[in-house]
Amino acid sequence: MANFTGGGAAHDLGLGALSSLLGHNNPPQPTLPYNWYYVTPRFTQFLSNLAVSDKHREAGLKKFNNVVGCLNRRYYEHSSETLNGIVIGSWGKFTQITPPRDVDVLFILPDHVYHRFQQRVGNRQSQLLQEIKDTLFATNSRTEMRADRHVVIVPFDAVTVEVAVGFRCTDGSIIVCDSKGDGQYVASTALAEAADLDASDRACNGNTRALIRMIKCWQDNCNVPLKSFMIERLAQAFLVQWKHRLEGTFYYDWMARDFFAYLISLAEGGWVAMPGGEIIWLGSDWVSRAQTAYRNAVNACENEHGNYQYLAGEAWQKIFGSKIPQGVQ
Repeated sequence: MANFTGGGAAHDLGLGALSSLLGHNNPPQPTLPYNWYYVTPRFTQFLSNLAVSDKHREAGLKKFNNVVGCLNRRYYEHSSETLNGIVIGSWGKFTQITPPRDVDVLFILPDHVYHRFQQRVGNRQSQLLQEIKDTLFATNSRTEMRADRHVVIVPFDAVTVEVAVGFRCTDGSIIVCDSKGDGQYVASTALAEAADLDASDRACNGNTRALIRMIKCWQDNCNVPLKSFMIERLAQAFLVQWKHRLEGTFYYDWMARDFFAYLISLAEGGWVAMPGGEIIWLGSDWVSRAQTAYRNAVNACENEHGNYQYLAGEAWQKIFGSKIPQGVQ
């Protein structure tokens, strides 16, 4: 694997060769106090633009409360809108961007429900998800719902909620429904994924979540066929070996560029490891988009070095769209 380094700092960056190759060998604007002057304000504004608004956050949590309250009334005979429910996915990991994506909910059912369904024949997991769907439909009858292998999908007006249900085992682990084929219960990795990401973010000066949000923006803007959980695992793997992982926003231009270089290095047989040992292959449909993003990022970084803020912004917008500003103060 290639050894990629980077960062937007005013150290020996080795960009001279890139300058001559790309034709951007003009001197920096003399009126500014240092090179890379616009990197920090640009990426600070970019991340602010990606943040989920209070309105959207409140709408998502309201739907979470709706689902959890409904299931608690059915299975626990109380009306708590928080007990037994866990926010997972991007909302639980605090990696969501605007516009907000699905709210993923994991609801822990009582043991007696497990034993009740074990008395049945056929695909028990599919039958359980159908019961969950019917329970939620009784309260939200104007909402079209469907069961989809692991979850019940509840498309509310403001945001879609995906509800996984499971049981807590005596060792503390959680098993969830998988209705594929004849049906089975599988171990949930949701809490382990969240713990891994939180540990990475603490170890990398908050850069893990920032990088994930940026790459999810690229995923949206360029229709990149990588799943969000893959992006999260890839960001953690990249930062472990990136020598500037403890630096701040001043390095984010290089962090984005070097992540794309890292991603391209995985083009042949790349994979991500999940908690519990499952291996997920990345495929290759995303490779051309990553290569294009890398070329644009190299161009953007060179222009950031020379303080050509609008040229840099134009190149960044080819990757991230209008969420990243072309010009900054």
